[in-house]
Amino acid sequence: MNLKSIESGISTLEEEGKTVMILANDKEVLGVIGLADTLKDDAAETVKELKKMNIEVVMLTGDNKRTASAMAIKLGIDRVVADVLPEQKENIIKDLQKEGKVVGMVGDGINDAPALAASSIGIAIGSGTDVAVETGGIVLIRNNLRDVVTAIRLSKATVRKIKQNLFWAFCYNVGLIPIAAGALVPFLGPGVYNFLPFLAAGAMATSSVTVVSNSLLLNKFKP
Repeated sequence: MNLKSIESGISTLEEEGKTVMILANDKEVLGVIGLADTLKDDAAETVKELKKMNIEVVMLTGDNKRTASAMAIKLGIDRVVADVLPEQKENIIKDLQKEGKVVGMVGDGINDAPALAASSIGIAIGSGTDVAVETGGIVLIRNNLRDVVTAIRLSKATVRKIKQNLFWAFCYNVGLIPIAAGALVPFLGPGVYNFLPFLAAGAMATSSVTVVSNSLLLNKFKP
C-alpha cells in the first residue's frame, strides 16, 4: 500500500473533521487512523448566542485546514485560521487588534497561553491547563462554554452600572458645588452657611445610598 492509494481515504477522514495518522514500516503504509475531538454539546449554541450579540467568532487552531473547516461548519463559524503554532496565534491576535477590534480569546491549553496573554481579554476554561488558567483574565469555573456568553453579558451589565453611578455622583456634585460656593446667599442671606454642613452630610449620605442601591440591582442579573 502506498500513499497515493490512500489519499482519497485521508481526504474523506479530514473532511469529517478527523486528524489523520499514517502507520507505516520501512517499506510500506500499513494503515490509516482517524482521530476526532468530540465537540462540546454547548459549543454550537454558544457560537449562535455570540453571533446574536454581534460578536465575530473566529476559530484559531493548530489543526490542518481541512479538518478545522469541517468542524467550523458544524459549529456555524465562518472564519477559520488553521495550521498555526502557539506564537502564530499570538501574532494573529495582535493583527486583529491592529484592525481596531477588541479581541477576546477563549482557550484551555498550553498552546493557547500566549494568545490569551496577548488578547484584550483572555477567557480560560477552568478545566484546562494551569498555564491557561494563570494567563486568563477571566477563569470559567465550570466546563461549560455557555458561561462565555454569561461572562460577557455580566461584564456589560457591570459597566452600565458603573456609568450610571458616575452619572448620579456627577449630578450631586454639579448641583451642590454652586450651593457650597454661596449660590443661595442672595436668596436666604449669609445665615445659610450655618446649614451647609448639614446639607453636605445629607447629600453625601444620599449619594452613597443611591450608588450602593443601584449597584445591588446587579443581584437581579440572570444568566
